[in-house]
Amino acid sequence: MSVVHDIGYGREFEGFYDRIFRKDDYAERAAEKLAELHPGDGLRSLELGVGTGRIAIPLSARVGTVVGVDSSPEMLDQLRREIKEKDADVVPVHADIREYTDDEKYGLVVCVCATLSMLLEPDEQRAAIRRAADRLAPGGALVVETHNRGGVLAMHEGRRRTSFFVPYPEPNTGLLTYSTLSPDETLWQASHIWFEGGSSQVGTERSRLTTPEEVDGYAADAGLVRRSLVTDWLGTPYSEESTMFIAVYAYDG
Repeated sequence: MSVVHDIGYGREFEGFYDRIFRKDDYAERAAEKLAELHPGDGLRSLELGVGTGRIAIPLSARVGTVVGVDSSPEMLDQLRREIKEKDADVVPVHADIREYTDDEKYGLVVCVCATLSMLLEPDEQRAAIRRAADRLAPGGALVVETHNRGGVLAMHEGRRRTSFFVPYPEPNTGLLTYSTLSPDETLWQASHIWFEGGSSQVGTERSRLTTPEEVDGYAADAGLVRRSLVTDWLGTPYSEESTMFIAVYAYDG
């Protein structure tokens, strides 16, 4: 059995991941839009970077079984608790999305919440997209939601380092982020401090910033073409200054 490379994301964020990325109406909206892309025919779905099931669980309620792959044991432990609590049709798998394969073809393959950006080399990102394409059934769709390089650079307003605070609805709750770009502006490090009820927790993540055109190139190498491009799950048109983008890919012809 191959060793799964874990960057430690789950250990960094397990205490407050679900507080930042909430299982709320927006997550339900994402699951609804993804379900519309599923071709049916009894095909299962695959999520690469499943985390704690924010998308996989509501998606499974709409389209049936979702196989959820993640390299973080901590994220998968939380996912298993959620599956049991909600009796969700989600199958957790501990694996590396750059290398994951199985004998099944899926109607929908999903790589969202900037999972692709966590891979810090172009070849790693390309490998993940190729693996995803290999798992698609005819008529299926690959959906990628990740950081948009132009939007992140715009957020920095010409500076390599910046910080920003996002208040959350509950009193004394919010997220303070210290944000740093590499000299060539391709890598982004964000150190987050989560404040809640008088206490704080810290987690740091590194991302490789991409453009839609770069991900299009990965997809083209795998025989896929882009079908749509938007900013968010509400369908907001794409802008170069959007901090995220969502691209849908399918086989050409």
